[in-house]
Amino acid sequence: MTKEPYHSGEVYHLWNYLYEAKEIIVTIQVARNHTEDKDLKLFLDDMMESNLTEEEQQVEVILKETGIRLPPAPPDKPNVEIQDIPAGARFNDSEIARLVQKELLASQLQCSYIIGMSTQENIKNLFEEFHSQKAEFEIKLLTITKDKGWYTPPPINLK
Repeated sequence: MTKEPYHSGEVYHLWNYLYEAKEIIVTIQVARNHTEDKDLKLFLDDMMESNLTEEEQQVEVILKETGIRLPPAPPDKPNVEIQDIPAGARFNDSEIARLVQKELLASQLQCSYIIGMSTQENIKNLFEEFHSQKAEFEIKLLTITKDKGWYTPPPINLK
């Protein structure tokens, strides 16, 4: 069976997903520098190692195999000590958790879109896996935010 070529939508969205993944990695590096909470720091490390960098590598392989040039990557951010960041310039832990939650949600939406528009089974399967992993990380983050008292529930309709 010959492998059918990726259509332009698949190529564009794979390239764009990789571009955004590279940006999110740098954002998480910055967020990690700002957090004082050890549970949040461990969560960010786990998300970087077992989710973001793996996704980046898998999508890079696909683009390389198809001969598509890779998107540029912003430079990695160095690790800094939190006391070296002025207090007024620091993100607090609840802000970091909300930022990461928004990134996870946006990535899940992007995965869902790619699943829906792709005609390649391997792409559909890969992004279903990515979506599931993001959902798992979102649940872990929700648990952390509730345990730490950072969660703000929406209003409840009692009628």
